Amino acid sequence: MAAKFPTTKHISYDAVSAYGMIKANQLSFCKAAIPTYHFENADVIVSIGADFIGNWLSPVEYAKQYVQNRKLNGKKTMSRHIHFEANLSLTGSNADNRYKLKVSQYGAALVALYNKIAGGSLSAPATTQDAALTAAANELMNARGKAVVVCGSNDVNDQLICNAINNALGSYGSTIDLNKHSNIRQGNDEEMAALVAEMNAGEVGAVIFYNSNPSYTYPDAGAFDAALAKVDLKISFADREDETAAKCDYILPDSHYLESWNDAEPVKGVFSLQQPAIKNLFDTKQAQEVMLSWIDAPVTDYHEYIKANWKANVASGATEQDWFKILQDGVYNYAGEDAVAMAFAGNVNDAAAKIAARNQGGDEVVVYEKTGLGNGNQANNPWLQELPDPISKVCWDNYFAVSPKFAKDKGWKHGDVIEVKAGSATVKAPVCLQPGQADNTLAIAMGYGRTAAGTAANGVGANAYPFLSMMDGAVVSYAVGATVNKTVEEYALASTQTHHTMMGRAIVKETTLDEYKHDPTAGNHIHMLATHKGKMKPSDVNLWATEELPGHEKPNHFWGMSIDLNSCIGCGSCVVACNAENNVPVVGKDEIMRAREMHWIRIDRYYTSDMDKETAHEKGIGKLDMYGLMEEPAENPKVVFQPVMCQHCSHAPCETVCPVVATTHSSEGLNMMAYNRCVGTRYCANNCPYKVRRFNWFKYSDNEQFPFNMNDSLGKMVLNPDVTVRSRGVMEKCSMCVQRIQYGKLEAKKQSRRPMDGEIKTACQQTCPTNAITFGDYNDANSALSKQSKDERMYHLLDEVGARPSVNYLTKVVNAPAEGKPKATHH
Repeated sequence: MAAKFPTTKHISYDAVSAYGMIKANQLSFCKAAIPTYHFENADVIVSIGADFIGNWLSPVEYAKQYVQNRKLNGKKTMSRHIHFEANLSLTGSNADNRYKLKVSQYGAALVALYNKIAGGSLSAPATTQDAALTAAANELMNARGKAVVVCGSNDVNDQLICNAINNALGSYGSTIDLNKHSNIRQGNDEEMAALVAEMNAGEVGAVIFYNSNPSYTYPDAGAFDAALAKVDLKISFADREDETAAKCDYILPDSHYLESWNDAEPVKGVFSLQQPAIKNLFDTKQAQEVMLSWIDAPVTDYHEYIKANWKANVASGATEQDWFKILQDGVYNYAGEDAVAMAFAGNVNDAAAKIAARNQGGDEVVVYEKTGLGNGNQANNPWLQELPDPISKVCWDNYFAVSPKFAKDKGWKHGDVIEVKAGSATVKAPVCLQPGQADNTLAIAMGYGRTAAGTAANGVGANAYPFLSMMDGAVVSYAVGATVNKTVEEYALASTQTHHTMMGRAIVKETTLDEYKHDPTAGNHIHMLATHKGKMKPSDVNLWATEELPGHEKPNHFWGMSIDLNSCIGCGSCVVACNAENNVPVVGKDEIMRAREMHWIRIDRYYTSDMDKETAHEKGIGKLDMYGLMEEPAENPKVVFQPVMCQHCSHAPCETVCPVVATTHSSEGLNMMAYNRCVGTRYCANNCPYKVRRFNWFKYSDNEQFPFNMNDSLGKMVLNPDVTVRSRGVMEKCSMCVQRIQYGKLEAKKQSRRPMDGEIKTACQQTCPTNAITFGDYNDANSALSKQSKDERMYHLLDEVGARPSVNYLTKVVNAPAEGKPKATHH
């Protein structure tokens, strides 16, 4: 393009910028790039506001690495994870120790760590967590070479100090790799600001937008739009008339990635090829082919162009057969140059001086990404809108998350609408009381407030991008000195979970690593039932068995599932996967508010409380008051997650109460639903102790009340043809992806063998980034499921009920000091 049009400039722009890190690495190591991280190599991880398993840089990759040192699998060592942050994030909720820290103090916290670790004497303001930072520094120093510090700030000075800390810890080459750097974020905030200035000055004749929407995501979108209006020719390759495309002269819709050829280098030396899976659904053309035609290239077919480029430049000298092999593999690794040692050359004194001069006063606004919705690029996907936020459990909205203490001081309650002003931005949104939030801090998710995205996204929530601003050449996602006014409005938020603690019940069983080392059954208390024969385990009490009918026989297969709570991070990937696989309908905000969500799998999130039975006894608090206080989460609670789906009980309470035998038990251990027999009495839902059965109040497909993905031909293309679409008036629930089980059995039968362990995967298992879910056959003694069922951490949810579930859980183990032990009875 530059050869044909010499004045062309290519500017990379990221809606969520990482330019502060890129610039800091340029100043520190003369390499303007994002490193790759290896959390699996870290014994101690300290994060300052980096939600690295939620949305920071490459969360799926990091989550998989992270849990490698969190899984026990017979060993008795775990990594230590210490987290400092303003808003309670997914990563912070998984930490062994988490501390509240205002965003404006992130830099000061890093300087404090640097002084302790590197023996420096940089000046910086005190923080509210100096003691915890000193303790974290000591742990980092004891793990030199196997430690890592990450920071979510996009301020170049914060990142430079973070680099200095990691350099002092010997992290480069072990837990951080700048040689095989990441290419996933290459946005340059300074070049983007220069573009706006040039457009405003009338110096830009034409601008082309590809995979970007700055009229929505740019910090000062008004200034950008005013400058854009001065450009004579404006072209967008957007797939719809989005906020930026609507202001362009021409929209040339790019083909969907599933319709396109493409290639990528996500990490230096690691190349990937993308090939189309379907033909074009609409009259679109791939953007790359359009640009090839503009420059009169000899080859305008992008497939042929990529092939020629690969043979000449990527896999140099590759034959046609080599090309097909690379295409089949999908990934090509190029060794490239030898790794070089990183020599730190950053000016820590200058960075610390700028941090010390930073304003830290007043109320602060922090803008973050929700785990499901991200930066809002996919906001029109109703599965993501209806996915409950892992922390607040609110869906279909964003809000100002504030601590209960802060709300009490301000006279706010949950759902009050407030108007927040910071800089030139003014945003109105409801209050959501969020335990664990730093005081005097308001957190709001970006990705909402779309006006030109589509039916599911338009008008949902408030746009938080205006709170972003430039600092030292990079876009930062917080603002200080905010002013807040309470309005007279109230707003209802839709939540899928309104009970936040376990009120003394050990629904999620947990223990500490020290206790687990001493006793592998620690935290896994076995309930005993009082019988006429004395106290017995629930598994030994059987009201159903007789000599003639000893129980449900499972002679061939006995399908079941195991969930390792040490691996589950609560992200909700399994929820969306189940929606896609099993045609679970999207019901919308109003139905969610009526507790009519349809998800077949949910992630229960529980906070710890400061009140427990021992504390109540010591303080002389009565039972009623005690249980009332148990409902209140702690100010900075510990958090646990537990996926819950149909437990496929061998003694299923739902089966005994169905008047039409619509729900029955198979000879392979599955609780089955015959939809055409169900008459919708809902007795089964009332009798289910796990509350996992869903009732179709409406016919969600072909219904104008639910205009999401089941009432037009395009939306119906996402439906799985192997799974029926249920109608109104029937119950539905997890089937353990029975369609996949049957397919696996038939494929094995064709080869005259039994299904192999791991060959059949449920949708939730397949999608889980941390491999927390294991599906298999209990009748196979060598299966991973059978082995996990014999683990001393194994327990059944509500075992005392006696339902005998086919789903088991492994007790959660946290690597926290004894004084920080999250008691099971605390939740």
